[in-house]
Amino acid sequence: MKGVHFLVAFVLLALAFTFASASDPSPLQDFCVAINNTNDAVFVNGKFCKDPKLATANDFFFPGLNIPGNTANQLGSKVTLVTVEQILGLNTLGISLARLDFAPYGGLNPPHTHPRATEILVVLEGTLYVGFVTSNPDNRLITKVLYPGDVFVFPIGLIHFQFNIGNTNAVAFSGLSSQNPGLIPIANAVFGSNPPINPDVLAKAFQLDKTVVTYLQSRF
Repeated sequence: MKGVHFLVAFVLLALAFTFASASDPSPLQDFCVAINNTNDAVFVNGKFCKDPKLATANDFFFPGLNIPGNTANQLGSKVTLVTVEQILGLNTLGISLARLDFAPYGGLNPPHTHPRATEILVVLEGTLYVGFVTSNPDNRLITKVLYPGDVFVFPIGLIHFQFNIGNTNAVAFSGLSSQNPGLIPIANAVFGSNPPINPDVLAKAFQLDKTVVTYLQSRF
């Protein structure tokens, strides 16, 4: 029965990305500084391509998404990504995949964004409270409780999260509309940047005492 669930999930995620629009290619890294002398360096938007005649089945294959991720950590969750780093054949195809595992009540995929991808998620097991926040000026929270078979979409670039509110493990699969969607965990980016953001900046931005900011920075 679980095999049927996995098959349905993959078919659903594949159909979600059937259509594409013609436009400039989206950036596949945070930035790409232009150079005038190509002898200095060459870095393409994505990866260099193998000769198609040399491609094999393994270039399009990744095993193991049937294996539960280890959720024994502070967040009680594990995201197993399948991007172009895991399947080289995804290069230029504009799609990737993730398996999300959540520990019983409290397993959390914390607020984060994908700067280069919309995400569509389907729940296979458990009960997830999910949501995203719209951009300024509304900053509206849009949430839903999801059960097995339910699907939810997180628009590109918006802060979103998934939280297990059930008493059992939860499992979901996500399709993402980029071979390299990127990931910006909000707390890690703000309080765990390298080098750290000046605490005075964060204290004023979040209206917190500076000692609270320095404590939060020590946690990340």
